[in-house]
Amino acid sequence: MNNRYTSALHPGRVHLGSLLFFILTVAIWTTCASCQPKALEDMEASDTASFPYLEWEIADFHANYDNGSLTIEEVVSAYLDRIAQIDQNGPELRSVLEVNPEALEIARELDQMLQEGRKKGALHGIPVLLKDNIDTYDAMHTTAGSRALEGSKPLQDSFVAKKLREAGAVIIGKANLSEWANFRGQLSSSGWSGLGGQTKNPYIIDRNPCGSSAGSGVAVSANLAVLAIGTETNGSIVCPSTANGIVGIKPTVGLISRSGIIPISFTQDTPGPMTRTVRDAAISLGTMVGLDPADAKTSTSDGRYLTDYTPFLKAEGLKGKKIGWMKSTAGINYKVDQLMEEAIAFMKAQGAEIIPLQEVSPPGTGSYSFEVMLYEYKDGLNKYFSSLGPDAKIKSLEELIEFNKQDPIELAHYNQHYLELALEKGDLSSPQYLEALEKLRVNSQDNGIDKALKEHGLDAIIAPTGSPAWKTDWTNGDYYHLGSSSPAAHAGYPSISVPMGMIDELPVGISFFSTAWSEPVLIELAYAFEQGTKARRAPKFLRQSY
Repeated sequence: MNNRYTSALHPGRVHLGSLLFFILTVAIWTTCASCQPKALEDMEASDTASFPYLEWEIADFHANYDNGSLTIEEVVSAYLDRIAQIDQNGPELRSVLEVNPEALEIARELDQMLQEGRKKGALHGIPVLLKDNIDTYDAMHTTAGSRALEGSKPLQDSFVAKKLREAGAVIIGKANLSEWANFRGQLSSSGWSGLGGQTKNPYIIDRNPCGSSAGSGVAVSANLAVLAIGTETNGSIVCPSTANGIVGIKPTVGLISRSGIIPISFTQDTPGPMTRTVRDAAISLGTMVGLDPADAKTSTSDGRYLTDYTPFLKAEGLKGKKIGWMKSTAGINYKVDQLMEEAIAFMKAQGAEIIPLQEVSPPGTGSYSFEVMLYEYKDGLNKYFSSLGPDAKIKSLEELIEFNKQDPIELAHYNQHYLELALEKGDLSSPQYLEALEKLRVNSQDNGIDKALKEHGLDAIIAPTGSPAWKTDWTNGDYYHLGSSSPAAHAGYPSISVPMGMIDELPVGISFFSTAWSEPVLIELAYAFEQGTKARRAPKFLRQSY
């Protein structure tokens, strides 16, 4: 859950902990006469491209499972081997905190079901990674990347994990993330956590993966899983999607339950799928929806959610659509502007009408969001710690702050200013909170996205998701050149980021967003754009920037 305001191993745990943190493999910085990124050694580069399931989709695996040419055990074993080869060695991406020691056993059970002519669901036998702020009740842990929660085991599955298991997914591990979903302190580096170290961008290793679903984005792009689940409060699905050249869906808040997910904001948080194609994202989305008494927001999805979004995968989905163009992102990066102009020209050629918009959300909306987040963060974290039971290592936000002060790694690179600000807030009956919550709703929805859609008769709004990935910098923190996640994030409305093109060997995405429950039309638009442009390029694992 990206924050736009900051911008000893356990049994079965393959995480990069405190010892390994001090022996990070650092890319060798040299002067490059041609000013081009330096590639990996020939053998290492060859290894990254030799994977037999490179860029495979869900349908490819199911076709091979059905005809008997592949077993789920073979596939899961291959992904686990690739994680060991590329994530923990080779380029050392650090995108996976932990692998599931039970993954092969689960795969064998699912193979047995296939032999008996049975399938659990749309993700039967598909290797999936979960961001490590999503609870699983198994041999793995849920830590938010924090040393304070090292070894923490929740008492039950999150709603998302439960639904994925019901659909037949094999949860092969937990993905690294910006610690505490990047809402801990100032000058943070996306993709860094006290437990996992720094996640690296697979396109150019010294570039940042964005976050906070950094590991999810990197792992999917690098073909370490077929799909991953990320979470977003503001930008944490769509930003690592653009930075890593993949598709990310941030659903309407309430479409997918947040129960069992370490929270920031009850108003803005949502999990969502991160994949290499719109089709796989649509399939995954339908498996995770549903009403959950443990998350009151899901009651608003009653009668609005669908268990199958694939009927909206229409190659001509742009035809006849009226789309607003969020022009406030223009003029910041001319290279991104050029890609955006090409994207707009393509959409017009496909029969879409593009309307320039000068404003989507009123100024000051972000300040209301920030205030809401602080109140809800304190409330949500304390409730989550309580859910871990009486033996939990950390029992309150106050204890977390004190732990970090005593730890030699946690505050080595950035502070915990936002945790401390949250601690100072009152409860959710506070007049200040209730006022900020209402102003956020009115500004972001009534006077924001909904107003823009209504005034111009729009189906959706587009903008570049972000600019090319910046160099990772632990001293100065993240450098967001531009971004467009806030309008949809503040409103709790859906957005989809899809690869738009490449700039200097780095991917850039385009975002489609609209009003609540508009996932079907956004999938139509995103799929038509993806199929017509084929902009995704698999990463080359280049060693360093010029």
